[in-house]
Amino acid sequence: MIKENPIDKDKITETPSTLPYAHHVGSPVIKPIDKGRVKGNAMSAMVEQTNKQMEQIHKQIQLLADQAKDLQKRVEISERIYLADMNFKPLIGHVYYLYQRDNQKHFLSMISPEEWGRSLKMEFISEVKLMHDHTWDVIRENINWDEE
Repeated sequence: MIKENPIDKDKITETPSTLPYAHHVGSPVIKPIDKGRVKGNAMSAMVEQTNKQMEQIHKQIQLLADQAKDLQKRVEISERIYLADMNFKPLIGHVYYLYQRDNQKHFLSMISPEEWGRSLKMEFISEVKLMHDHTWDVIRENINWDEE
């Protein structure tokens, strides 16, 4: 005697893994995906990452702008020094001092303002170092000379 399955064939499936719900008590809970939440979370992550990258790019741009300003300043002081009176040949890597005389002429010296002492009769402009590319790096400067 063959027993007939008491479960209605319309209520069972041959492929239970394709069901959108658990097919027996031991099955894992299957929850439908909230597509709106998934998209919202993805959008938030995308915005956060792009904002972070934009901030990094902004910092890089600021760094490049600062480097360009420093380079421009080196060019300006270098032009001023090469137009100044020099009674010696400056050596790369050495420190020198730029002064302005009362007649508005500049000259380069090996003597610092501190070494002149009270006998300093000219305005100290800046302490500079000759770089390998023959530009001058400003080590310290008199703040007022920039206003000319």
